[in-house]
Amino acid sequence: MIAFKNLLLLAAIAGSSLAISAQSDSAILSSFFRTALTQNKAYSDLRDLCKKVGPRLSGSDGAAKAVVLTQQLLKNAGADTVWLQGVTVPHWVRGAHEEAWYSASSGSKTMYRPAICALGGSIATPDRGINAEVVEVNGLEGLSKLKPGDAQGKIVFYNGSFDQAETETFQAYSKAVQQRWAGAMEAARYGAVAVVVRSMSQHVDEWPHTGSMGYNDSIVRIPAVAISTAGAEQLSRDLKVNPHLHFTFRTSCQTLPDVASANVIAEIKGTEQPDEIIVIGGHLDSWDLAEGAQDDGAGVVQAIEVIRLYKSLSIKPNRTIRVVAYMNEENGLRGGKEYAAQAAKSPQKHIAAIESDAGGFTPRGFTMDVKPELRAAVQKNWKPLLDQFEIGDMDNDGAGADVSPLKDVCPLLAELHPDSQRYFDFHHSARDTWENVNDRELEMGAAAMASFVYLIDRYGLPR
Repeated sequence: MIAFKNLLLLAAIAGSSLAISAQSDSAILSSFFRTALTQNKAYSDLRDLCKKVGPRLSGSDGAAKAVVLTQQLLKNAGADTVWLQGVTVPHWVRGAHEEAWYSASSGSKTMYRPAICALGGSIATPDRGINAEVVEVNGLEGLSKLKPGDAQGKIVFYNGSFDQAETETFQAYSKAVQQRWAGAMEAARYGAVAVVVRSMSQHVDEWPHTGSMGYNDSIVRIPAVAISTAGAEQLSRDLKVNPHLHFTFRTSCQTLPDVASANVIAEIKGTEQPDEIIVIGGHLDSWDLAEGAQDDGAGVVQAIEVIRLYKSLSIKPNRTIRVVAYMNEENGLRGGKEYAAQAAKSPQKHIAAIESDAGGFTPRGFTMDVKPELRAAVQKNWKPLLDQFEIGDMDNDGAGADVSPLKDVCPLLAELHPDSQRYFDFHHSARDTWENVNDRELEMGAAAMASFVYLIDRYGLPR
């Protein structure tokens, strides 16, 4: 009887401890959101990054200035240590000339001038530009439907659009983006002299979107530009009226020698297991058309805010929390690869790597690249708590590009998963400015990052 009473007492104590733990976890997560939303520090940091530095394409003066500013922002946030990790990055410049024009009908002197921009890494046109007939295809697969000689000496116009039926816009992007990356290589095989690619956006407007494209050394290199979605639709309509219309465009971009740059790294040292690392971050570089606010200034300042939240709330982590502002995600991934290479040599153990690179919109949860049993354990243990803050969606696969090279040394790769419906309105375009980021949505994402980090830090990876 006494033994039975003791068992009941132990059960009551255990149940009470679990309740207290859950209550404490909920209170701490609440404090993350309350502090972030009332102090608005991530939004202030983003303003500094966007307005004091601006565009930050790898190799540029802006990228160099961003390294210096980010060091200071991390120190201001209270990081224990801040340092640079050297990395050599590509240096592509857009140049002064980007213009396009054509006449919709034969013999007409009225010129339509669609908005274009060179794709990142493209060669330039000759000084006089390129003038040729246009052949329209619906994405890369459309090339195989051409007859022999259909593209010879012509401009291939890739007009593959986002699948509007996709509720997850990143899925629509992944279906369409190959025409941007491989379009010039594949069109050159068919004898094309250049490519014009529909911008990667589901929204129809006059803003062209840049992005990386590739070449193959065994295939002739031809110039590549993006055309705004509105321009693409107009060109498609005009080609139906005049299939032989001539399109002219001129660019002056070039690739310069590689440049020395750096990842910016900072951390709060763990008090109990300092050699277990939870790394969080975003990429510091951006495309050159705008300030890179959504892509990916938002991710950088959200990671910085995790350190600030820990410090301002006097939470001492068990494990080391490390922030990395990666350089050169947009056109090379050299920062992410360098960090992973150094991590593989380190005796420290990376247990989780979390990136924010999907915009500063309302957070929904986290995508993960993990083994199925770990995903199930994470969902079982933490989803109920995260659901209280509407950040418990963890069903989707994937992780950020910069953390992907860590796959061999880190069991949990993840990415903040915000609402994606408006992301590609801004992505890689001149619209990606600080003014187009909502302060509350940005801060909510920072608090969500801190919440996920807190659970991993306190409990380790669940089983």
